[in-house]
Amino acid sequence: MPNIRLDYSNMMNSRTKGGFYEAFLDAQTGRAAQAMRTWREIRGQGMAGWAELPYNQDVVVGEIEQYAADVRGRFNALVVFGIGGSSLGPLAVHQALNHLHYNELASTKVRFYVEDNIDPERMAALLDVIDPETTLFNVVSKSGETPETLSQFMIIRDILRRRMPETHQEHIVCTCGEKGSLADCARAAGYRMFIIPEGVGGRFSQLCPVGLLPAAICGIDIRELLRGAARADAWCLGEDLRQNPALLAALMQTEATRQGRTVSVMMPYADRLRMTADWYAQLWAESLGKLHDNNGKTVRTGQTPVKALGVTDQHSLLQLYVEGPLDKVIIFLTVEEHSAEFEIPHNPCSAETEETGSYLVGHTLGGLLKAECRATAYALAQSGQLNMTVTLPVLSAFTMGQLLYFFELQTALAGILQNIDPFNQPGVEQSKRATFALLGRPGYDGLRQEILSTQDDEKYII
Repeated sequence: MPNIRLDYSNMMNSRTKGGFYEAFLDAQTGRAAQAMRTWREIRGQGMAGWAELPYNQDVVVGEIEQYAADVRGRFNALVVFGIGGSSLGPLAVHQALNHLHYNELASTKVRFYVEDNIDPERMAALLDVIDPETTLFNVVSKSGETPETLSQFMIIRDILRRRMPETHQEHIVCTCGEKGSLADCARAAGYRMFIIPEGVGGRFSQLCPVGLLPAAICGIDIRELLRGAARADAWCLGEDLRQNPALLAALMQTEATRQGRTVSVMMPYADRLRMTADWYAQLWAESLGKLHDNNGKTVRTGQTPVKALGVTDQHSLLQLYVEGPLDKVIIFLTVEEHSAEFEIPHNPCSAETEETGSYLVGHTLGGLLKAECRATAYALAQSGQLNMTVTLPVLSAFTMGQLLYFFELQTALAGILQNIDPFNQPGVEQSKRATFALLGRPGYDGLRQEILSTQDDEKYII
């Protein structure tokens, strides 16, 4: 199976005004090599444990496959309760590798739902389309303290207990850390558990049980996902900047940010990769949006990720991208060979309009999609907007594993190059503590009073 490909032509000055010069890349080779040496020193350690996931999960993968086979014979729906990486990764892989109308297919054995928000109407809507008695609920939280997921779990557990007091535990599987309140609850109640490795944070968790379990239940080859990730790892380990696509992309994004290109747009030209842009947005924003660097210096760094879809957003966002501020780097995702194709026939609406659309005749929808992507990349380059293209030869579990690992490694390297910690999220933790305080959690009384003292002044409400 061939590798995914990175085309960075439109990041270079020879193609794009404001792009990088060859001499600049030559001058960065030492810095890039040092970043790779730093990565090799820390990979697999601390919160970089995710880097070893392609290699150290043989036992748990076998357990997941066995459990998934049992689930497919007993349940007709799977609901994932999770948020952030616990939901975006599973959604991205499911959409990429399963039918775009998966839940509506008569052949689907286990319908798939991901509930990553706590709008009460959303919970009501879910209960309108599933039967809890034939549904498996996967509760995903490493800490067990995620209030959104915990609240969903408490509601559904109450429903299950009332309907099936003797067997409700068979309908719950917990994906969590080895320690924590959810793990304690699962052990006490007898729920099946899959453990999130200690060194794997939420946005880097798709290739551990967080993502592998729902993927396996929905028929995706999780061993191929991991094999693809291993291929990307081997492909991106060298110190040569021009031979390591993750290192090159990280350096270019880092330097583009420093030059004022503070928006990172991911624009897939494939509907099946639409949710991949959502997954990337969390990975990039939460990893690289930081107030302080590793020395404690205030830096307020980070690109703002934006999601777009080709060709849909050519008709909504492209005008801004081409003629608006030169503050963006656009990443196109394309697929070389689609699993379905349609040729555009000669089919005029009337004799008067026979020539209308004649240039389309004989082309395919896939060919039109590729042409529009290339045309968009050209137009952006002509305007001075930097862009690069990542191409998957086909969409498969193997290439999707490559893609996920490639972006994870690019993110880690960008953090190293910027001297920030790409694996923490102190801003998110601050919001969590404030939520705990407002809901009256013990130990947060002082913070609760502080927050309440900042209530909106009536004179500023109209």
